Amino acid sequence: MNTSTKYFLPFIVVAIAASLSSCNSPSTPDNITSATPAPTTIPTPSQTPTMAQLRAKPNNIEPPENTPIATAKTTNVTLYTSDVQCQELIPQKVSVPAAEPVTGAVSKIIEEQNTADLSLSGYRVKVENGIATVDLRLSPESKRQLVSLSSCEQFALFGSLRKTLTSNAQWNIKEVRFTEQGKEVVR
Repeated sequence: MNTSTKYFLPFIVVAIAASLSSCNSPSTPDNITSATPAPTTIPTPSQTPTMAQLRAKPNNIEPPENTPIATAKTTNVTLYTSDVQCQELIPQKVSVPAAEPVTGAVSKIIEEQNTADLSLSGYRVKVENGIATVDLRLSPESKRQLVSLSSCEQFALFGSLRKTLTSNAQWNIKEVRFTEQGKEVVR
């Protein structure tokens, strides 16, 4: 082997290796599709639940059996909820199902009252001759009873329900009574 071939052979090997490595380049011509899979969709922050949402207590309140699960039509009503000092009831407009506005309003107030130690599992609302009866159902896991509510908690629950039901004139409710599984709640 002569000297020029001896130096030229490694050059050829390096050129072939470089040529082969360029075959793995990420660029592809326009007429060839890539074998790389399409990128997966990553949820945006608005789609990903926050830690607070993951830790939040699930809403276990069951509406009355005759309440439609979902309705397309809603109506606006005024809901009254307690301020943090339990001194006054603050009005706010909310949307409730148009088919059952009274039950929807009661549901929204009760949702706010569930705490770690007082858990309501359901309720029923009956309106007859201008008198609304709200029958509350405690969850078997509830650590507290309705009679053990502080005056602030009573104001927040019973006061909010009473004011909401009597202040929406379209319902013609003049009085509100509270029961627990049919027995009158002594407050």
